Amino acid sequence: MKSPVTQILRTLHERYASLREGHLADYIPELTKADPDWFGICIATRDGHVYEVGDTRQKFTIQSISKAISYGLALEDRGEEHVLSRIGVEPSGDAFNAISLKPGSGAPFNPMINAGAIATCGQILNTGTETRIQRITEYLSRCAGGQLAIDEQVYRSESATGHRNRAIGWMLRNFGIIDEDPRDIVETYFQQCSLLVTCADLAVMGATLANQGLNPLTGERAIAHEYVDNVLGVMASCGMYDWSGEWIYRVGLPAKSGVGGGILAVLPGQLGIGVFSPLLDAQGNSVRAIRVCMDLARDLALHMFNPSAVPPPALRRAYNATQVNSRRRLPVDAFRTLRRYGERIRVMELQGALLFSTFEPVIRELVRQAPYCQHVILNLAYVASIDDVCLRMLRDIGKQLGDYGVKLVFCHAARLAKSLTAAGFELDVMFPNEDAALESCENAVLAAVMQDHRMEPESATLAECAIFADCDPEEIRLLEERMESISHAAGETIIQTGSRADELFVVTSGSVEVRLRLDSNRSQRLDVFSPGMSFGELAFLDGSPRSADIVAVAPVKCRVINRPFFDEIGARHPSLKAKILNRIALQLCERLRQANVEISALRS
Repeated sequence: MKSPVTQILRTLHERYASLREGHLADYIPELTKADPDWFGICIATRDGHVYEVGDTRQKFTIQSISKAISYGLALEDRGEEHVLSRIGVEPSGDAFNAISLKPGSGAPFNPMINAGAIATCGQILNTGTETRIQRITEYLSRCAGGQLAIDEQVYRSESATGHRNRAIGWMLRNFGIIDEDPRDIVETYFQQCSLLVTCADLAVMGATLANQGLNPLTGERAIAHEYVDNVLGVMASCGMYDWSGEWIYRVGLPAKSGVGGGILAVLPGQLGIGVFSPLLDAQGNSVRAIRVCMDLARDLALHMFNPSAVPPPALRRAYNATQVNSRRRLPVDAFRTLRRYGERIRVMELQGALLFSTFEPVIRELVRQAPYCQHVILNLAYVASIDDVCLRMLRDIGKQLGDYGVKLVFCHAARLAKSLTAAGFELDVMFPNEDAALESCENAVLAAVMQDHRMEPESATLAECAIFADCDPEEIRLLEERMESISHAAGETIIQTGSRADELFVVTSGSVEVRLRLDSNRSQRLDVFSPGMSFGELAFLDGSPRSADIVAVAPVKCRVINRPFFDEIGARHPSLKAKILNRIALQLCERLRQANVEISALRS
């Protein structure tokens, strides 16, 4: 079964496969050997899924696309201030091979033209163990998610015909833009442009930039995140040479082209695009690739200034503990107290990529809620990522909330735990799920407002059990005499899913947990019963198979009404049966009301 995304790419490929406009790059003789019919389209998402159609695995040389990525390495080696002192970031309006230097300083206008790219190579450091080209090759390989290699024939062809670039190198040396003999630097530039890539490699490089420098296939840090914006900035303003203005107007994506026929485009925070076709227009950009990118931007609303591309708000929904509780069943007095004081626990479900623009309303809501809460639970189950700015804001608001007496806790935080601990949050405020976080906060609130509060009694007599609350002493004595007693150790299963429902259980000590099986290894907690509570009533009454497992959380003792005894009660003591059924009905009504409140809160 083909994805609709693949079908969109296939339609574009069919639309432009017959387009024969443009010419092969002939100023580098080796590039004229390319097949004009080669044509590939690829999209890679920031979570590592790749869609591809056509010649996406055909190798070709990266050429000027390498300029954008190696600029990131120069920034990492030298820092932004130093690199900006040697290479500008202004569009030149000139062709890629123009001798375009700023009057007086001799600095290239930007790193995307040849002069700027050669200057960029000059800022990349040789180390004791690796040469510049070795470091550049490894850097680009990390971005692509696979080892790249130099096409030696193309390199020799470029070197043999690259006299203009050598002249540029000597001019840069004359103005002090590069500090050493330019010959090795220019050869490094020729080798960098001769690295072999595929259309899929370009898309993954784009997805790496979209993913703040983290390769989505390998999970490896490829580009320091603090310089990703710099790289995308010069791609947006200068990446398509003297067609850059029209490109950003029509397509609206940071991009870089190369005379090998490739175009790499990035929708920040979302995806990378690689398109390859060797026929070029007068500016040196692939004709088919430009048409494909224009159609993709229009058909999929990818233009970065398109209002529909605005990320969703970070706050998915919010509610408090008067509306949604943990799955642990509370004694009646504790439950009523929580209904009264549940607004002191606030749950905020977050979603998407947490950026300043999406996260600022969350901060505003936290400030607004501070006077009314004691606990705020941030549910991160639907959060894709959180950037450093938001982590700093979260750390600062967490400290301010603490000063107000409000505790900030997290649930579903496993993927982001490392980032949260680095921001200063302790592991004891991170819970595996919302149920566990709610239970912890409920305990704290109840302990604060209920004198001598205990989450559950140590034991309960039958007279203290909820379903026997209406029974008189004689009826209680009958039940004491006839109900079976059972015991289970912690971890033992009392009821199995699918088993016959011939018994109704009342807990007299310990506690049990209702677990819904998700698969062979996982289950979800649905309820917890403590002394004085009953379980198994529904299936017992209608005779259906058990729908969940019941497991002893701690050593537990129960009293049991089996079906023959219940039938006997109905025949000989109909008023007792009516009292028991009435209490079961009242409990079910209460649960239904609470379920309606929760559903209403979770639909808002």
